[in-house]
Amino acid sequence: MQTAHELFLHELSDMLDAERKILDALREQSEESSRNDLKTQLDKHRDQTEEQIQRLEQCFEELDAEPQETECTGIRGIIEEHENFKQENPSEDLIDFFNVGACSKVEHYEIASYEALIRMSDLMEHKKVSKLLNQNLKEEQQMLKKVEQLSTKIEPENLMEEEESEMENLDELDIGEAEESQSGGRKRASSAKKSPRRGRAA
Repeated sequence: MQTAHELFLHELSDMLDAERKILDALREQSEESSRNDLKTQLDKHRDQTEEQIQRLEQCFEELDAEPQETECTGIRGIIEEHENFKQENPSEDLIDFFNVGACSKVEHYEIASYEALIRMSDLMEHKKVSKLLNQNLKEEQQMLKKVEQLSTKIEPENLMEEEESEMENLDELDIGEAEESQSGGRKRASSAKKSPRRGRAA
């Protein structure tokens, strides 16, 4: 890789792979989520992703180039996090909570990626390509706002149980230590009463 154009095609190909991976991941997340509002948002995101893939393919047509064989390791990492999480056999509410967080991660990644692509495209004066990329960016920014709004409504059901249990254990420990301290004090006082002071020898 020696030129900015080669780098741009590489990054564009990376983004196309990312969107294709996201499309498959959104289908899986929608199927496993229990909340209807989350399912609806994931399905909308999936519809948008299909359109974004088409725009990226149009970018290559405008550039008279073919997508390269490349893998977006950034998105792959987020997907692997999801796969590892599912192996822990999480409850339904935790799946929903995790999925909305994963969506936020993906949106931030995509926004940063599109902003970088648009800057390169503008520098090389690929006006039609920049317009297509800006459409994708705008949708990602709007989706992030919706995801953030949804995240305020989703909380794990047993969010405070472990903390409350730990506080109860600490309280019991404090009480036990206090009782032990008081008991030790009584023993020392009793011992002092039983042992008379020795006077000095004449």
